[in-house]
Amino acid sequence: MKKLLIVLLLVMTVGCAKKYTKPAETTAAPEKPVKEEVMKEEVRPEKVETMKVEESVTERAEARGEEKAGESAVEDQTKSIFRDVLFDYDKYDIKPEARPALDAVAVYLGSNKNINIVVEGHCDDRGTNEYNLALGERRAKSAKNYLTSLGVSPDRMIVITFGEEKPVCTAQNEGCWQQNRRAHFVVVKSRFQQ
Repeated sequence: MKKLLIVLLLVMTVGCAKKYTKPAETTAAPEKPVKEEVMKEEVRPEKVETMKVEESVTERAEARGEEKAGESAVEDQTKSIFRDVLFDYDKYDIKPEARPALDAVAVYLGSNKNINIVVEGHCDDRGTNEYNLALGERRAKSAKNYLTSLGVSPDRMIVITFGEEKPVCTAQNEGCWQQNRRAHFVVVKSRFQQ
């Protein structure tokens, strides 16, 4: 990927080159070589998936001319149904008290075939970024697997992880950490619906 990026930059540089004229002498620092301008940050696959989902949802809302504040009536109706599922510290199994909320999600999805969901996995800020991204993914997959066991098609659910990147609460205490250890649902209309 880096080689392709470098080749493209070189082709653009050579193809767009102007006739060289000696610049006026300045005391400014010399420009950095083109190679150093290439971003060195590695993009994780889960970040790419997250970006694609967020861009897709945003593009669809913009195409319909909807504002973010009043995005859809469906979202307003479903806020009480799509509640976060909370997890214990360093765990990703569905707790018995979370099952009724997931049962309600499955019933709603069963009667609304034009609705798909994104299941986001989140963690508190303890642990490494890599560990929390993996744990967040396991939490989201647990929620998805539970819904699948209730008859929801896995094709209607997308799993992404944010790890500790999007906390609901930032205080450093158990009550706050508990709120951040969650599977969160984002409702999206089917792309086949007008």
